[in-house]
Amino acid sequence: MELIDIGLNLTHDSFDPDREAVVDRAVAAGVSQFVLTGSSVSGSEDAIRLAATQPRRFAATAGVHPHHASEFDAATGPALRALLESPHCVAVGECGLDFFRNFSTHEQQEHAYREQLRLAARMKMPVFLHQRDAHSHFIGILREHLDGIPRAVAHCFTGAADELLAYLELGLYIGITGWICDERRGHHLKEIVGEIPLDRIMIETDAPYLLPRDLVPKPKSRRNEPRHLAHILAVVAEAMQVEPEELAAATTANARRFFGLATPG
Repeated sequence: MELIDIGLNLTHDSFDPDREAVVDRAVAAGVSQFVLTGSSVSGSEDAIRLAATQPRRFAATAGVHPHHASEFDAATGPALRALLESPHCVAVGECGLDFFRNFSTHEQQEHAYREQLRLAARMKMPVFLHQRDAHSHFIGILREHLDGIPRAVAHCFTGAADELLAYLELGLYIGITGWICDERRGHHLKEIVGEIPLDRIMIETDAPYLLPRDLVPKPKSRRNEPRHLAHILAVVAEAMQVEPEELAAATTANARRFFGLATPG
């Protein structure tokens, strides 16, 4: 099975000692392509720089995560626009709202979110979205700006059924991570993931975060790796009551269509 990890933080310093080996292990586990998440201007620069080293295998996003929204100033928009013009950049984001951590004020988050949605519409690029504990504000702002944005994905979806249905009604794609493997927090996802049409679901690890809790044997390190995408696929396929091969083909086709990825050669 061929898989695409649509969201991982491969430039994270936890991968510095063995990044090449991490990628090799993932490829051996069936992951053929990786979309590297940009969450600040400097982090997006790093993601694009890494993507350029293997352009058939890697692509990158460029954006400002709500945690970094306080850094969004007059220079940020032009800096992001320049990064988004890179041939290795395939989406705006990670952007959105996070009222759980509140590392930036709600006003700062909403400003950064709106500006990035406007940028995506101007550049006709898809958006890679983050939302936690902010659904009503998040979807309200999204509705204001969705016209002109070609595609949008709710990255690392962890919400309830009503949130899922609201996103699907707006035409969003849904990204599912190893959160679904967490018996404490993710069990509800197993009950609702079947509501996602096969042509709107994608899978991701969010590595090095969100190590699946049900891995056997349990890894000694808590660092997540993209090789665990195959495990996430299996859990999602069982919950959706579809064959893993069918889900793999669907999520891979969706990711290529969403991000405009060429098949690796």
